Amino acid sequence: MAVIVPRNFRLLDELEKGEKGSAGDVSWGLASGDDITLTEWNGTIFGPLGTTFDNRIYSLSIACGPDYPDRPPTVKFETQINMSCVDPSNGKVKPTFPMITKWRREYTIENILQGLRQEMTASANRKLPQPAEGASY
Repeated sequence: MAVIVPRNFRLLDELEKGEKGSAGDVSWGLASGDDITLTEWNGTIFGPLGTTFDNRIYSLSIACGPDYPDRPPTVKFETQINMSCVDPSNGKVKPTFPMITKWRREYTIENILQGLRQEMTASANRKLPQPAEGASY
């Protein structure tokens, strides 16, 4: 029988992992240290080498609602980006992004950030022209 970990325990575990640092390609943490609901998060993706995202740092906001991790978080790029899975008008990751449409309770904030970074290397995105460096939504 599987044990269902409560939302806040799960998010505290994700926070600890984010604070310790993981792979150098992505990072995440609470947007405000006094957010006792563990709802608002910041994420960072370092652009993959050999793509138009190379040598760029992308900032994201992530909102883990009350149903997380049973429902995916809302993810929005704060740094302007041109990617097929991102709404160009506001930076929100489209609900059609595969990791969102096929969301599983085991997925984490890190998984989403890594999934978006992987999407940057996809043939549909890797050579897309990008907005001026440092531009924000």
